Amino acid sequence: MSQSPDGADAEVLAEARAEASFPTSKASPDDAVEADQDLAARTRGPAPSSEGSLWRDRNFLTMWSGQALSQFGAQITELAIPVLAVLLLNATEWEVGVLTAANVAAFLVVGLPAGAWIDRMRKRHVMIWADLVRAMALGALPLLALLGVLQMWHVYVVALVMGVATVFFDVSNQSLIPSLVRRGQIAEANGKLQSTEQLAGLAGPAFGGWLIGIIAAPFAILITVTTYVASFVALLFTKDHEKLRPAHEHEPLVKEIGEGLAWVFRNPLLRRIVGTTGMANFFGMAATTLLPIFALRELGISAAAFGLVFSLAAVGGLLGAIATPHIVKRIGEARAIPVSALLFGFAPLLVPLVAFFPAFALPMLVVAYAIGSFTVLLYNITQVTFRQRITPTRLLGRMNASIRFVVWGVMPIGALLFGALGEIIGVVPALWIGAIGEVVATVFVATGPFWRMGELPDADEVDEVSGRPTPETPDGAREA
Repeated sequence: MSQSPDGADAEVLAEARAEASFPTSKASPDDAVEADQDLAARTRGPAPSSEGSLWRDRNFLTMWSGQALSQFGAQITELAIPVLAVLLLNATEWEVGVLTAANVAAFLVVGLPAGAWIDRMRKRHVMIWADLVRAMALGALPLLALLGVLQMWHVYVVALVMGVATVFFDVSNQSLIPSLVRRGQIAEANGKLQSTEQLAGLAGPAFGGWLIGIIAAPFAILITVTTYVASFVALLFTKDHEKLRPAHEHEPLVKEIGEGLAWVFRNPLLRRIVGTTGMANFFGMAATTLLPIFALRELGISAAAFGLVFSLAAVGGLLGAIATPHIVKRIGEARAIPVSALLFGFAPLLVPLVAFFPAFALPMLVVAYAIGSFTVLLYNITQVTFRQRITPTRLLGRMNASIRFVVWGVMPIGALLFGALGEIIGVVPALWIGAIGEVVATVFVATGPFWRMGELPDADEVDEVSGRPTPETPDGAREA
């Protein structure tokens, strides 16, 4: 398997976590866009042999501290909003489906052009405005609750605004690092950002559940508002060295988007990966939408215990990130894709099975989501590494945006469908349909050429014009 360039390992991990289709992943979905490292290197000069630790870089530490706080705060809201809807506003299955759809609708509406738009803007400035919008929108919920007028449609509107702002924030975020630190420090910077995200994922849901039990969901959200304000202030005091591309280098937006879509869908291996990921995300919305109702209302699990499930399950993702290089070395990069897909495809079957063993609900849910977190990270790290490796630098942002448009664009549709099914046929039957659908989703990679490959193609083994593998590639990576 080819080695990634400076910082790529951490960037792949960030992208993999962002793309995880299991609900235990709390990262936002448009993290990876084209980071113009070559431009940053030319602007700031060659990296010296010894650049010093980022622990002494006050500029980076300012940005990092804001990001750490906002990541932790986001974990609280990820739990507080479903609890607010289910327990305080008595939302029906359909209403929770609409809420879930509102959370992810931005990926369908603006996800495709977001990469091209952001490549034309100052990324730190976009993040500043996005943080401000998120803090103001989210702050409306506790205010409305305090006034006693909070209704579900208010939560829908906030979710829509938050989704759009988050898309723009996250698309900008992954591209900011090369303009903050020297090229040789990119890996360290991404590693530090990822470490805080891991800690937030482990501690945030459990703390959020405890906090909701103490002060109620609407007011627990105020903690998240505070962390977004902290991130906003930190970014104001952060300095970057980004230089925008000259306007004459911009192609028409439709043409740039079309190039990204063409690159993805001309490659037969990427087509299969997108097929499995998109279909798994679509059917995975059954659990994402209906699990709060199933756990909090039908099983009677407390908000604190519900948060603890996701904190414990997040350990699976952490172990998956650690184990992936060893598993890939053992079974081969190509085979890791169908193996991991089959495992995360079958894990959701444990969720509706809980209905038959309610006394063991907590351990069964923890096991289901821990397996899902582990195997989704194995799957995503492997396929993200592959697609970043073979894609020309100028197409990276559009390639990622194109894939996200498909694999995340189906999610609001799935949320609405399973919200309706939950209300019509019941929560548990709808969960079974979703779980079986996730098993079926593995067919694209499980029946493909991955089993008979050694390693996946490298950049020089893929035609840059057509996106298809060249007729002969080493290590059996040629599609038979």
